[in-house]
Amino acid sequence: MALSARLEVRQGQGLVITPQLQQAIKLLQMSNLELEAFVEGELERNPLLQRDESDNAPSDAPQDEAMGAVEHAADAEARADLDVTHDEASPGERATGDAPEVADAGGAVDWSKAGSGGSFDRDDGDFEGTIAREKTLIEHLQDQVLVAGLAPAEAVIAGVLIDAVDDGGYLRADVLEVAERLGCAPALVETVLGVVQGFDPVGVAARDVRECLMIQLKDQNRYDPAIGALLDNLPLLAKRDLVALKKICGVDDEDLRDMIAEIRGLTPRPGAAFPGGEAATPVAPDVFVREGPGGLWHVELNGDTLPRLLVDQRYHARVSGQSKTDQEKTFVADCMAQANWLMKSLDQRARTILKVSSEIVRQQDAFLAYGVEHLRPLNLKTVADAIGMHESTVSRVTSNKYMATPRGLFEMKFFFTSAIASSEGGEAHSAESVRHKIKQLIDSEAKESDVHSDDRIVELLKAAGVDIARRTVAKYREAMRIPSSVDRRRMLKEPA
Repeated sequence: MALSARLEVRQGQGLVITPQLQQAIKLLQMSNLELEAFVEGELERNPLLQRDESDNAPSDAPQDEAMGAVEHAADAEARADLDVTHDEASPGERATGDAPEVADAGGAVDWSKAGSGGSFDRDDGDFEGTIAREKTLIEHLQDQVLVAGLAPAEAVIAGVLIDAVDDGGYLRADVLEVAERLGCAPALVETVLGVVQGFDPVGVAARDVRECLMIQLKDQNRYDPAIGALLDNLPLLAKRDLVALKKICGVDDEDLRDMIAEIRGLTPRPGAAFPGGEAATPVAPDVFVREGPGGLWHVELNGDTLPRLLVDQRYHARVSGQSKTDQEKTFVADCMAQANWLMKSLDQRARTILKVSSEIVRQQDAFLAYGVEHLRPLNLKTVADAIGMHESTVSRVTSNKYMATPRGLFEMKFFFTSAIASSEGGEAHSAESVRHKIKQLIDSEAKESDVHSDDRIVELLKAAGVDIARRTVAKYREAMRIPSSVDRRRMLKEPA
C-alpha cells in the first residue's frame, strides 16, 4: 500500500470563546470589590465611560429626554411561599443626537453573540504580596475549620464564633446571642465552641483568662481539681494571698509553688503570636433577603454594589466627527463597542445573581424561618435545572457572593449541602439532619447493652427511612468526635 500526501478541506462546527465572552464569564464570578476595581480600570481606560454621580431616581420616575432611555422593570415573582421583588435595569437604548446613554447596573450581554473586540484580560493581583504575607489569627482558624470535619451547620457556627475572636485570641461573643441569631440550640453552639477551642494555638476562643489557662493545662494533661481551684481564684493569686490559696486548693507550700510556676509558663494571650492584620474590610452583601407579610421572603439586589455608568454619546459624536485617520476611527469605535458591552455584561450579571439567589431562598426557606438545623440538601444541579442555567454558571454566581438574611450574612456557597437518599423513595435527607439522628441514637445509650455498633446504626436509620452506608456512619461519627462502640462500652463499664 503506497503512502502519499494530500490536501483535504473539511467543514465543521466548533465553539469559539471570544475574549469578550471570556471576560463576561470572569465578571460573573467577581466579588463586588473585584468588580468595583475592574470598573475603575475601565473608566480610566475608556474615555467614553463615565460614572453616574446623580442620585438614584425612583424606578417609575420619567427619565429626562436629554439623558436617553432607561428601562426600569420592577418584577415581582411569587412562588407559593416566596415573593421576590427587585428593580432591574435593562440595557440603555441608544439615544439620538448628542444625548448620553445611561445604564443603571449595566446592560444585558448576549452570550451567543458576544463581540470580538479587544481583550480585557489583565492581571492586577499582587500575588507575591499575598504569598509573602503571614496569615492572621482569623485566617489561621478558618483554615482549620475546613479540615475539622464539621457538619455544614456546625461549620457556619464555627465561622461566626471565629469572626468574634479578637487579636489576643479571646472570644468576644455571647453563646446565647449566637444561638438566637442562628436559630439553633445553645448546646450546639457550646459543642462547636469546644471544637474551636481545640484549634491551634492552644487556648484560643476562650471567654476569659481562666478558661484560656484551663484549656492549655488540659492540653498538657496537667489539669486537676487543685489547679482548677487555683484558676477559680486568680484574684487571690494576683494579691499574692498564698495562705488563702493553700487552704482553698488543699495543698502545701511546695505544691502551690509548682502550680504557680505552671501557670506562669502558660500563654495568657494565645493570639499574640499572629500578626494583627489590617483592619477587616466589611463584606458588602450582594443580595438582601427580608421577611415580608404572610411569611413571604423578599429578595433584592444591593444597589450600592452595582456600578452606575454613563456612555457619553455627546462626546462620542464629537470625537467621531474629528477623527481623521483610520486608526483614530477604529479606536473610537472600539471604545464605544466595549462600553456598550460592559453595560450589557453588568446587567446580565445582576440579573443572573438575582435569579440564582431567588431560587436558593425558595429552596432554603426552612432555614430562614426555623434556623440552621433545617438546611435542606441542595446542589448546583437542582438550582441550575430550576432556573434553566448550566451548573457552571450557578457555581460562578455563588462564588464570592454574599446574602444578607435575618439569620446573618452568609456566602451563597453555604446553602449547598450534601444529601442522603431516602430508603423509602421519598424526599432526601440533608447530611446535617442525618448527623443529628446519629448523635441522638448514641446519646440515648444509657448502659453497656444499649451501645449501638455502626452496623446497628445503619439498620436503625434505614428503618427510619435513611439509606446510608456503614462507612458513611463511621465518617460522620468520627467527624463529631464520638468514640467507637467498643470505646463507648468501655466507658460505660467504668464506675462514675
